[in-house]
Amino acid sequence: MTDLFQEPDDATPLEPQEREGLLQTWITHRRDFNEAEEENIVYGAAWARGRRLPLERMLSEDFMRTLHKRMFGDVWQWAGTFRATERSIGVQAYCIGMELASLLSDMRYWIEHKTFPPDEIAADSELKPAGIHHLPPHGALSAQDVSGHLQLKGMWNLIWE
Repeated sequence: MTDLFQEPDDATPLEPQEREGLLQTWITHRRDFNEAEEENIVYGAAWARGRRLPLERMLSEDFMRTLHKRMFGDVWQWAGTFRATERSIGVQAYCIGMELASLLSDMRYWIEHKTFPPDEIAADSELKPAGIHHLPPHGALSAQDVSGHLQLKGMWNLIWE
């Protein structure tokens, strides 16, 4: 009997449009893609864990872009850049900078003034960027998970110390 959830050794080939923007030419199958992204994400998370930044810096557009570049920059040429195309979800591309600045400002205020408990702010930090959809989409992790990744890697503990 065949396990429906077992992926074959050679995995599914990536479609040409799925390979656009890939920096690694050896990535041709989903398995390769997942491995490359996972390795890059681990590297980016380790980089983030090594940073002790003030809240103002950590919740900045520059830090979000830099973290995204660290997490995906060895795999994707567009890592760390805002999306430039319209999507069926998220704000219009030209509004991304304003919406993200507003969200990050709100988050800084909530933390500084203890407006909400840490777990609520952490949940919002995952959900609200999805509404903006500011970074280009890709496979293993979507850009809105950057803040979720910060939580998993202990960055929220640094904010609350």
